[in-house]
Amino acid sequence: MLGNTFGRMFRVTACGESYGGGLGIIIDGMPAGIRITEDDIQPDLDRRRPGRSEIDSPRREKDRVQIFAGIGQDGHTTGAPLGLIIYNVDTEAIHIQEYRDYRWLMRPGHAEFTYYVKYGEYADWCGAGRASGRETAGRVAAGGVAKKILQREGIEVIAYVKQLADIQCPEMGFEEIKKGLKENPSPINCPHKETAEKMMQCTLKAKEEGDTVGGILEFIAHGVPPGLGEPVFDKMEATMSMGLMSIPAVKAVEFGLGFGFATTKGSESNDIMYYDDQGRVRFRTNYGGGFLGGVSCGDDIVGRVCVKPTSTISIKQETINVKEHKNVILSPITRRDPTICGRVVPVVEAMVAICVVDHLMMARGYEAVQRVEKEYTI
Repeated sequence: MLGNTFGRMFRVTACGESYGGGLGIIIDGMPAGIRITEDDIQPDLDRRRPGRSEIDSPRREKDRVQIFAGIGQDGHTTGAPLGLIIYNVDTEAIHIQEYRDYRWLMRPGHAEFTYYVKYGEYADWCGAGRASGRETAGRVAAGGVAKKILQREGIEVIAYVKQLADIQCPEMGFEEIKKGLKENPSPINCPHKETAEKMMQCTLKAKEEGDTVGGILEFIAHGVPPGLGEPVFDKMEATMSMGLMSIPAVKAVEFGLGFGFATTKGSESNDIMYYDDQGRVRFRTNYGGGFLGGVSCGDDIVGRVCVKPTSTISIKQETINVKEHKNVILSPITRRDPTICGRVVPVVEAMVAICVVDHLMMARGYEAVQRVEKEYTI
């Protein structure tokens, strides 16, 4: 299996399956001299962890991260690869047997058919294996490390559920969103209290029906300097899109005005620049989502991802048995989330943070060798 490493200089390599022993992460390119502990990483893992509320999968995973490599005796990173591991603890035989009973039935909406095409009878059929959303716990752990690096740069990354089904969160500013998420904690991860309550009720209704719902998550990277992104194939807008689209259940990504550009004119959608009273370049709007030519412009990076409804539902569906080559009816099995939108929030934050750190390292490395005198520094 190829494709389990993300990044050019801040390289995150992940392994592990839904019902295997655990999830492993190696971060190559970890800067030396950063003081980091498991407690710095754990809060985001707790936000992603299942079994915390009535709208989560009942799977009981502790998701406790352990740092096993790359930390010196004084608690600082040494510059060696940083090693993280999260052990799976809720892998009971009864649940494994459920998957075994349905091994040759391809669950609609899941990756089982395409993995069967690629890996044949050796494809991991238990809990979707590597294709399970369980693997995102490793990403979140790596994202916690990336956020620790970004703290030194004054860069913050947040995400939240902007829309669930047809319920939309009102427009809110960056500080207002941060405050709302802190003061109104909810498993749905929406900063607007009244809207979060409506989203919860919508999710519980879908749960009662045996169905699931999807939504839209918005993310903001605040304090990102201008000049990050390597034209043309490694523009930060492009690699960030790749990282976000690699998250299970994410089916679309847009930045700034996104698909709204299709119905506007250039005179309406160009971000106008101006000098403020301190002589700094500012933008009157942010339709571009913090990018010009795919390179960061110094404004907030703002984008959204669309998360599809959880594929596992408690409703009978038509499917195929690849062993017997016949059409069959799939009865509901195993544990599920009526929505995964709230739990995907820290995963989105993680991929954005990892991408920003990677581009920050690339840009500053290139600048150091290029030595071109410029007005703006990265």
